[in-house]
Amino acid sequence: MNGPVALLDEAGYALLPALLPAGHMNEIAESLQPWLQSAVGSRNLLTQPDCRDMAVQLKTQLVAIGLLGDNATAVQCTLFDKTADRNWLVALHQDTSIPASASPPDPALPIAIKEGEPYVQPPVDVLESLLAVRVHLDDCGVDAGPLRVVPGSHRAGRLDGPAAQAMRSARAEVTCPAAQGDAFAMRPLLLHASSRARVPSRRRVLHFLFGPEVLPHGLVWNLTEP
Repeated sequence: MNGPVALLDEAGYALLPALLPAGHMNEIAESLQPWLQSAVGSRNLLTQPDCRDMAVQLKTQLVAIGLLGDNATAVQCTLFDKTADRNWLVALHQDTSIPASASPPDPALPIAIKEGEPYVQPPVDVLESLLAVRVHLDDCGVDAGPLRVVPGSHRAGRLDGPAAQAMRSARAEVTCPAAQGDAFAMRPLLLHASSRARVPSRRRVLHFLFGPEVLPHGLVWNLTEP
């Protein structure tokens, strides 16, 4: 198995080394200071010009690699900011909510409001059509609380807690360190987690979500960026 397309299909993730210039990551981090100073992150960074520009740049490169189709669009950008003072962890999970709502409203797809925006848990076929791309603004070594993933778990559909734990036990986890400027492409249904950093340091990540411009099941994105 080689190449990012094959890796993404088989394992559910692929590291894309030095996809963006490391120096540019410092500029992006500087522009995001209002969010970096206030909380562990935000879900709504796609409204920021620098993040919109990065989404366009990412799409161009991911289409060229073969990880996205021409009709893909950026629908979300989330900031994660792990520091010595905010040394948080994330339990094993899948990303099953998307920034969208049903039009007209559908009782089978209840809405949760997060940071003032509607989110729904769509059918599995929608989640399988999405691609998340994590852009590292800092180096993230094995002691800095990097992402841990369960290879191939993206093919198992939506999993409840016991099933997720059983799959992790059966398949084991892979730790995914990354360097500044690296990107990490993953399917949202891939089981993933993050530990507290053993050696706390700044670990900032921009997590982009790409999907089809038009969603099935009467769903409508909150925001899109070509």
